[in-house]
Order: sequence, then structure tokens, then C-alpha cells
Amino acid sequence: MPTRECPFCGKEVFGAAIQCPYCRETMPVAKPLAGSGGGTPGSSDIRKGLLAVLLSAVVGYFAGGYSSLPLPFPIKPFVVTYLSPLLLLSGVALSLRGFYIQHRSASHTTHSSRA
Repeated sequence: MPTRECPFCGKEVFGAAIQCPYCRETMPVAKPLAGSGGGTPGSSDIRKGLLAVLLSAVVGYFAGGYSSLPLPFPIKPFVVTYLSPLLLLSGVALSLRGFYIQHRSASHTTHSSRA
């Protein structure tokens, strides 16, 4: 059974222990590593890409003057002309990369299960 060190007394305890049997302090829950766990490969890239596309749409809408709300500060035309479309294209590319990684992972899993 895996063990870990108590952060309070420094003694080895079982990894699933909620309370240290030596010092009786409540053990903090071990956090899973980033990137590990529930999602399929590429799903985080898809989410990041779609978020960038949404942000690009919001920036283009408000900075382009399509909203009737007055902005508290002026936005340079450079943002609407170059930066917002660049953010849109990078978001689409990141989403496509995520879909490609998912497809490649799914096909790799299918081919390896046949063997």
C-alpha cells in the first residue's frame, strides 16, 4: 500500500489516511497532477481554442463599435483590424489541433486493441 509523509510530524502514514495516527492532525488531500485525469487527449486544447474564439468575438464586438454601450477608454483601430482576427485564427487552429489529437488518439487506441 502506498505511503506518504505527514506534513505535521514527518512520519510515514498510509496514502489514503485522512488523519495522522501519530499526531492526530487532519491530513491534506493529495491533489492530482495537472493534465492527468478525466479528459481525453486534446480536449483541453479544444476548450482553450473555443475560449479564444469567444474572446475574439467579444473584443471584436465591443472594440468595433457594434455595441451601444460607451467604452470608458478608446480602443485603437489596430486591435479590431489585426489583433482580434489573429486571436480568432489562433483559436480555430488550437481547436483543430485538439480535434486532430483526439482523432489520432482514438484511432491509435482502435488499432492497438485489434492487435
